[in-house]
Amino acid sequence: MSRPSRRSRGSVTIEDVARQAGVSAMTVSRVINGEKNVRDSTRAAVQDAINRLNYSPNTAARNLAAGQATHIGLLYANPSAAYLSQFLVGALEGARRAGCHLVIEACESEGADEQAEATRRFLTTNVEGVILPPPLSESQPILAELAAAQIPVVTVAMGRPRSDALNVRIDDFAAAKEMTDHLLALGHQRIGLIKGHPTHIATIERARGFRAALEEHGIDPEAAPIEQGYFTFRSGLVATERLLARPEPPTAIFACNDDMAAAAVSVAHRKGLAVPEDISIVGFDDTAPATTVWPELTTVRQPISAMAEAALELLLEDVRERRSGSPTGAVERVLEHQLIVRESSGAPASSRPRVVRAGR
Repeated sequence: MSRPSRRSRGSVTIEDVARQAGVSAMTVSRVINGEKNVRDSTRAAVQDAINRLNYSPNTAARNLAAGQATHIGLLYANPSAAYLSQFLVGALEGARRAGCHLVIEACESEGADEQAEATRRFLTTNVEGVILPPPLSESQPILAELAAAQIPVVTVAMGRPRSDALNVRIDDFAAAKEMTDHLLALGHQRIGLIKGHPTHIATIERARGFRAALEEHGIDPEAAPIEQGYFTFRSGLVATERLLARPEPPTAIFACNDDMAAAAVSVAHRKGLAVPEDISIVGFDDTAPATTVWPELTTVRQPISAMAEAALELLLEDVRERRSGSPTGAVERVLEHQLIVRESSGAPASSRPRVVRAGR
């Protein structure tokens, strides 16, 4: 005889377990799959609900709970192939683990009408949510089309998200300030900055962190040598040429991504400058160029793949909550960055002791 207090195994769903435990279906899925990022108290509540309801998860149920029937879109346009590569790897890995389908589409145009039209075409694929990595995370035409279609969206690296937004980012201001502090601690007073694309919020926040560090050390940020870049290798070449052509060139260059920093190293070598003996050069992101140039770059490690996975996780949870009639609302996750010190940064030549060779 079956127990009347429990439903049969076949009729109990993961949503039943989630309601019993007072958590989301995604959290139940994490517990079932043995993932570590769950509080012990939450794990215990979920396990108790599983026991009470006599729930027996199977592969089909796990895949359904994790989102196999869910189509998530990813619209991208990024000038840095290295950044985009890491982001796509993270998104694909997250989709594989969650069991959802990822629909990926490029949107290269910067025109408002073209971006809006591309979004409308993309929505014909019947995606239930969209991930927008930078710079499309800041595209008002795309965001407006998604809002009109009532499609949930998670923005990535959006420094100033909307009040109802899902967003994943690092603290670009703090990261740039930490990098500038590193150069100042080495003894550099004349630090050049190569900014990223002028319309990107990450560019604004990194420049703000750079200026804040200079001010704290009594250096006028308005007098700092600053050149415009666009997050591309070629723009880094042009900006570095301009910095080094100044009457008083900087003793260190902080490029706002690794592509531009790698370009700066290339220009320095071409001009016969040793890095870091004659000039220090640092980057941002810790993408492939950081360790494929010589010397390897000091940079800020941005967890790009982890940001993509976190974005997918947030979006899947919101999609499921919407299905039950209660959207998640505004959620922002700020992931940790890390300063990675390698061989491309050192003390300025003027502060190093002079070596007098024997016989001279």
